[in-house]
Amino acid sequence: MHLDFNDMTGTERYFLLTQSVLPRPIAWIMTEQQGGSMNLAPYSFFAPVCSDPATLVVSMGHKPGGEEKDSYANLKRTGHCVVHIPAVANIDAVNQSSATWPADVSEVEELGLSLSPFTEGGLPRLSDAEIAFACEFQQEVTLGPGQQHIVFLTVNHMYVADACVEQDAKGRQKINPEVVNPLARLGATEYAALGELLSRARPK
Repeated sequence: MHLDFNDMTGTERYFLLTQSVLPRPIAWIMTEQQGGSMNLAPYSFFAPVCSDPATLVVSMGHKPGGEEKDSYANLKRTGHCVVHIPAVANIDAVNQSSATWPADVSEVEELGLSLSPFTEGGLPRLSDAEIAFACEFQQEVTLGPGQQHIVFLTVNHMYVADACVEQDAKGRQKINPEVVNPLARLGATEYAALGELLSRARPK
């Protein structure tokens, strides 16, 4: 089957991209709302793109009514967010936090999630997430007629649960993916776990 993206709507292209570029990591992003409570939402158009400076990129669209998403509005106002990597155990909370909540509602509070201190004077992190990144807004590119925000985030601090960290044969800190057990995004309503792990030595 040959599909011509030029003959499709943005929605049709989105549906195909999310079902073919997979599995995708999920950025579970927490931002501070104007009243001081925490907003939380998942994004799966997300990846690391640079190590110097350490940079993550996330694509943020709009609410069904066309308004800016709360994560984006909060990030642009405060300049800061915390990006979590959710585990399979977080699937229900991740899914629930993807709903279109009113801007003044805290998903963290509504879902009964607990917080732990992270950086001094900065935002907290979700206690149940094994990995978290304290980030600041770096830059953005706006794409297409829908004004999709491609947001670049500079990582200033990283949290990894001690149980997930070990040393490899070269003495480097290694994060054990089986302990992290990250939740992956597929298409439509589907998610995935890691399954069987495969390893190959890099060729010289």
